[in-house]
Amino acid sequence: MLAATSQKESLLPDENAYAVLEIADYRRLLISRLMVTVAVQVQAIAVGWQIYAITNNPLMLGFAGLAEAIPAIGVALYAGHVADVVDRKKIVLWAVGTLVLSLALLWGCTLAIPANWTLVTCLFVVIAISGVARGFYAPAIFGTVSDIVPRHLMGNAAAWNSTVWQASAVIGPIFGGLLYGWVQAANTYLFSTILLACAFVSFSLIKSKSDINPNKHDTILENIKEGLQFVFSNQIILGAMAMDLFAVLFGGAVALMPIFAKDVFHCGPQVLGVLRAAPSVGSVITAVVLTRHPITHNSGKIFMIAAAGFGFCIIGFGLSTNLYLSLVLLAISGALDGISVWVRSTIFQLVTPNDMKGRVAAVNSMFIGSSNEIGEFESGTAAKLMGLVPSVVFGGVMTLLVVLVTSIRAPKLRNLHIHELYKEPEPLT
Repeated sequence: MLAATSQKESLLPDENAYAVLEIADYRRLLISRLMVTVAVQVQAIAVGWQIYAITNNPLMLGFAGLAEAIPAIGVALYAGHVADVVDRKKIVLWAVGTLVLSLALLWGCTLAIPANWTLVTCLFVVIAISGVARGFYAPAIFGTVSDIVPRHLMGNAAAWNSTVWQASAVIGPIFGGLLYGWVQAANTYLFSTILLACAFVSFSLIKSKSDINPNKHDTILENIKEGLQFVFSNQIILGAMAMDLFAVLFGGAVALMPIFAKDVFHCGPQVLGVLRAAPSVGSVITAVVLTRHPITHNSGKIFMIAAAGFGFCIIGFGLSTNLYLSLVLLAISGALDGISVWVRSTIFQLVTPNDMKGRVAAVNSMFIGSSNEIGEFESGTAAKLMGLVPSVVFGGVMTLLVVLVTSIRAPKLRNLHIHELYKEPEPLT
């Protein structure tokens, strides 16, 4: 009886908010991801401002997102297969090394080429190269977490992952905007290059290795097909992915931030950085709270309420002409999105068997890539066709419709309690 009780308790999440930080390799992983995210956020600020300054065309901001999304999505399924059959640390090192070279190319192109359409073309090419690297990075880093963290600490790890990611998403845009204002584009790219090189070194110090099991299929296509079947047959995973895809696809206004900063608030790249960072401020607060108070009951309902609240905040942001009100609305939207991120991350780690982590993460990265980078294209296109404010309001309204449809079509997700997921998933046969 005591043994059964002990086993049951071992399946429950650890209540110590700092439990997962006692694992040395996990600390190294967090530091490495912090540096990668800050570097990428700084790059995004510089690229967005540089392209809009040269072209003065919101559609070009959308195309910049598309230039990264298409390569990332194109390699995602193969990258997921690779992450399930190759040591994930090696894949992460290759991806980060490629990002280092990409940022170095952005630095070199900006120094060597005048600010004209030739430079814009070069920026797009380099962005596409970095998209390939990020397509491999996402499933490998997702699987690396489960290589390091025991199952009962997955919720705690999800909270700390979100905390560090969102903190870096605050630091990156603000610092990127300030850096761009101080030293211009070339030296901003140089900073990101150096920071990514440091991340590469930090990742190389992680000692954990992937536990690669002999694959039961002979061909890549069969492995990819198995991953797709797992995702599309699981209502909870598919519902969470679909809501993220369509809500952020329509509700994201990140690509339009340079226009709001320059044309609505009549400010420079420093304010652009603050606007980009505002949602992450709210997300950091949420993530810190979740390290101590995880959402283990009524998780699905809270997830959907948070997504609906995000949609209302985007509508309010689109209608606002006051910088401070806009910052508050963006911060609240980030706090609500932080809830969604934690719920999704915990679901994916707990529901997915370890030998499927790479392929499931690849499908998820396709959804995320679609909702973020392709969402930037949608935002730029909508702003060009409908105007800035109507396009943002339209996106918020569509987000609310997506939440309504998901709540009806995915009852298992709506009625989810995360504490019920800590039991080990059945291995695939």
